Amino acid sequence: MALATVRQLAFTYPGEHEALRGVSLELEPGEVVALLGPSGGGKSTLLRALAGLVPHFHGGRFSGSVEVAGLDTRRVHPAELAGTVATLFQDPEDQVVFTRVSNEVAFGLENLGTPPPEILPRAARALAAVGADHLAERPVAELSGGELQRVCLASVLALEPRLLLLDEPTSQLDPEGAATAIELARESGAAVVVSEQRPERVLEACDRVLFVADGRIQEGDPPDAWLPREAVLPAAEPSGPAVCRLEDVSFAYHATPVVQRASLRVGRGEIVALVGPNGSGKTTLAKLATGLLEPQSGSVAREGRACYLSQDPGRYLVKERADEEVALAVGGDLVRAGAALAEVGLAGFEDRHPRDLSSGERERLALAAVLVAEPDLLVLDEPTRGVDPPRKDELAALLRDQSPGRATLVVTNDLVFASEVADRVVSTAPERERALA
Repeated sequence: MALATVRQLAFTYPGEHEALRGVSLELEPGEVVALLGPSGGGKSTLLRALAGLVPHFHGGRFSGSVEVAGLDTRRVHPAELAGTVATLFQDPEDQVVFTRVSNEVAFGLENLGTPPPEILPRAARALAAVGADHLAERPVAELSGGELQRVCLASVLALEPRLLLLDEPTSQLDPEGAATAIELARESGAAVVVSEQRPERVLEACDRVLFVADGRIQEGDPPDAWLPREAVLPAAEPSGPAVCRLEDVSFAYHATPVVQRASLRVGRGEIVALVGPNGSGKTTLAKLATGLLEPQSGSVAREGRACYLSQDPGRYLVKERADEEVALAVGGDLVRAGAALAEVGLAGFEDRHPRDLSSGERERLALAAVLVAEPDLLVLDEPTRGVDPPRKDELAALLRDQSPGRATLVVTNDLVFASEVADRVVSTAPERERALA
């Protein structure tokens, strides 16, 4: 008997954005289903519907039906599904409640009325399973994006749900963490639905694949762009005059050393990919390179203007129109803003509210907002987060086309993208002890 059944589901968000159209499917206990498809195609909305958040939380027009464990989501509140359904959202920054990691993982168990003696041991086991037990007493605000994603994964695994919904669960994880996350989900015994833009990370672990585009489940195999690709990382010598040079820099957050005597050089005309394990200092190095942080020892030299695209750009959106958001960097010039939006595949989105966009579309909007400034040093922190494979190819081509005039540093755990876009790859792997230019 199916654990979840979706019948002719259609949903339109407030503002008349039609997200799902006539979707039907069944989920069996214990099966793992991958959702692939373009950004904005309806994958996240389908997950929200399975969790009951659509329509109860988001409003909008809902037709058809969704039943989970015999409960009709039109008639029960999402809170009544808690414990049966658990969701890891696309943006882990928006999911956390507490300031300390151990409290965050315990929070869901407390809400479910778990007997108090069981709460801390279950939370500890979940953290250990995702390789984050060493973070238990760390403040959440000090975690890297990948570390935070591991903590949020631990939070949902600790609940031991019957239906586990994962929305881009590996977007900020290093390859080892990503493999662990998918394997843990499969071993949990729950039915798992995982929306993912890095197919090479999930396809081997899945029982079946659904391709979601234009609000519908498409029949047949996914297009070639969604097939797994192999990463071949270049390790060339530095080239071009240095636009940014970090020499023996160190930085610690309070008492926690993050970067220790690291050196990095980025030359004009080259694209450098910075890779390495979660929590190894990649984002901190990126912020040191752009001047957002000052090194506590060592030196940083840069020439010209630097622009930085953060890991979670949705937090920094301030305008009510996409073109106005992009125009902030160029004195309100809407013509240049429109051209930058077109470069990233968002032509026609000028009057859309940034917060009405999908996660991948918001990522591209934020990219346009830094590209429009034409910086000498462009630093992109996880720029493919939530971005579908065809858009990644377009982004790689765009960065390569523009690279002769500037230096570009790409911080990423997407090794396939790194291999396709970078002239040179630098690692923060612990065994290397430093980022070697």
